Amino acid sequence: MKALVLSGGSGSRMRPFSHTSAKQMIPVANKPVLFYALESIAGADIKEVAIVVGDAAAEIRHAIGDGSQFGLAVDYIHQERPLGLAHAVAVARDWLGDEDFLMYLGDNFLEDGIRAPVERFREQRPSAQVLLTRVPDPSSYGIAYVDDATGRITRLAEKPAHPASDMAVVGVYCFSPEIHQAVRRLTPSARGELEITDAIQLLIDDGATVRSETISSFWRDVGTVTGALEVNRAVLDRIASRFDGHIDHASDVSGPVIVEAGARVASSTVIGPAIIGQGSHVVDSVVGPYASIADKCDISSSIIDTSIVLSGTIIADVTRIAGSFIGRDVTLVSAGMSRAHRLVLGDHSWADLPA
Repeated sequence: MKALVLSGGSGSRMRPFSHTSAKQMIPVANKPVLFYALESIAGADIKEVAIVVGDAAAEIRHAIGDGSQFGLAVDYIHQERPLGLAHAVAVARDWLGDEDFLMYLGDNFLEDGIRAPVERFREQRPSAQVLLTRVPDPSSYGIAYVDDATGRITRLAEKPAHPASDMAVVGVYCFSPEIHQAVRRLTPSARGELEITDAIQLLIDDGATVRSETISSFWRDVGTVTGALEVNRAVLDRIASRFDGHIDHASDVSGPVIVEAGARVASSTVIGPAIIGQGSHVVDSVVGPYASIADKCDISSSIIDTSIVLSGTIIADVTRIAGSFIGRDVTLVSAGMSRAHRLVLGDHSWADLPA
């Protein structure tokens, strides 16, 4: 069984961060979300992986290489434009051959991995298997209608206005080679894409077995800032303390905290779960809980919690930052007694400012 990982999308919902980095490479708990996907695939005893890449191909190739760091053999398939999930399957047709395969959307995070559902697919070998989870707002997702007696999917609907099901489609699929025939029969949808849901619906209409696998553990699509912060929180909840950097005697550390090599914490409070990346300095500050500070950041006289701060950022004399996602090489400093906010924000940025 092979794995096809999709990392070629434009990441429009993660702008401005996705202007300079693939959304699948945006770190949560200081590790790109794509790494978690590859670790899950390796944990399911799948060794051959192809990553479908687009404009961010160079960044992804540099980070992943040949995949050996994950115990995988990784190839790369270029998709000229993101024309739909089924289009990615068509582009990868020669590499996939006539083998069963897993398709994993590279911006999805599943807390408990995919080993169990992949094993059930191998045992039962339906034409397709779709992972589902119950959601409170089904109109925001692709939705599956399931025969409760058999577990077979009877119909799929993309973001229906009045859903009669709360079973959302998770971005992890298992396919037999039958899917290729369905993909060849597709025509572009109203948004100009070849939809994998349409291909699966063709299998259902042809009488093929398309079964569901429902997960109850934490899942998020890290395609929005809110999703990234939720995944960051879930990952930090599972860390164990590790202190490879320096923490001085004037500092207080509580709860699970990681201080990476070369990091320095001085006269500060760090409340776990939290992580401070390599070479970062935290001075006269309070960090955490649920804060991920990436590499080579300088945090001084500030309070940060429930936030992701990317590498090279400077934060000084800021009363409190919470629920925030701060990009690379940002400088964020207090305006002192000034009554005006002084901002330099890129396209598609947003900020909540106190009145």
